[in-house]
Amino acid sequence: MRDRARALAAAFLALFSIVGFALYGLPFFYDFFVQDLGWTRRQVTSGNAISKVVVGPVFGFLAGLIIDRFGARRLMLAGIVMAGAAVVGLSTITTPGGFYVFYFLNALGYVCGGPLPCQVLLTRWFDDGRGKAMGVAYLGIGVGGALVPILAHALTTAFGWRGALRWLGVLMIAVAFPPAFFVRDRPAPERARELPAADSLRPVLTRPAFWLLAIGSMTSIGAIGGTTQNLKLYLSLDRHLDQADIAGILSLLLVGSLVGRITMGWLADRWEKKYVMVLVYAIVALSIPPLAMSSMPAMLRVFAFLFGVGLGGDYMLIPLMAAELFGVRVMGRLLGVIITADGIAEAVVPMGVAALRDSTGSYGSGFFVLVALAVAGAAAVSMLPSGPNPERARVDVRSAGL
Repeated sequence: MRDRARALAAAFLALFSIVGFALYGLPFFYDFFVQDLGWTRRQVTSGNAISKVVVGPVFGFLAGLIIDRFGARRLMLAGIVMAGAAVVGLSTITTPGGFYVFYFLNALGYVCGGPLPCQVLLTRWFDDGRGKAMGVAYLGIGVGGALVPILAHALTTAFGWRGALRWLGVLMIAVAFPPAFFVRDRPAPERARELPAADSLRPVLTRPAFWLLAIGSMTSIGAIGGTTQNLKLYLSLDRHLDQADIAGILSLLLVGSLVGRITMGWLADRWEKKYVMVLVYAIVALSIPPLAMSSMPAMLRVFAFLFGVGLGGDYMLIPLMAAELFGVRVMGRLLGVIITADGIAEAVVPMGVAALRDSTGSYGSGFFVLVALAVAGAAAVSMLPSGPNPERARVDVRSAGL
């Protein structure tokens, strides 16, 4: 019980820092990059895109192999330090070269210390109530993401945007490193280690269900990333809202994600997971247009909250669906592939939306693309097989020696 609690705390705070603070916090500073450094919207979103496209394919699968062989803890510790150092480094940038260097370091931190090791850690420690455990851990993203706009605004007011980035980077390491240091990897069962033939990933990659899950998750996460990475730019530079008001809207969006994570985790333990995923993707698709077009601040807040509910369930459901379809013995490598692909979509789509804004002078066409991606994700996931997978059940039975 104590080991499970430590694993849950470590995953919660790693996601709080690396995803909540870094992934959702850095876009708060994009408009400052545009205004103070004279960069375009495409340039300020390209750091996340280029770094994840380069880092993800090279290190994502490698990280999965390391986790399957050595466990998640060591990789988490390295990732936490890299992500925090990257945010501190971004406070010093004056040129695109430095910007990309520190975004590469941030991407490495995300791969090594973010969702991948956290999901594997929890998947191995929790059998019953896995959906609840994922839901609780992923609350860290919502809590961190809800706090960071308010904190970033306060720190920027007090120390300027460069000082705010330095403080956020230090806080990330201070919060996430200690619990990850004391967590323990759950050793693989002896029988599983004696049956390496059953651990091949190739049969999984040849099944239609894998590709449907990969396509569904990539398109939906692309839609979410495209929205969240451009929202501050849109509200600040296009809508000219006050910084304090924008911070409140961004915070409310991540508060909605807290509700989404709890609700979708609860539903995932009771409903077929693919239908919960379709519900999440539908919420994302339906909330983007009013979030983009509403002229009333109150309505902006309402649809920011609803979008957050969809955001909250998205990443959390992917490992649950993968475990149901393919079992847990190849989860490190499998999630290494899927999360790498998702990370690329989450990075490239925002840059594409920003490039459309730079070329057309409006976010209209970009928001249309985001809605279409969310709808495509819902369609792909709806075609996944229903219920427990017979092939996976046979593999699990053989693994247990039955």
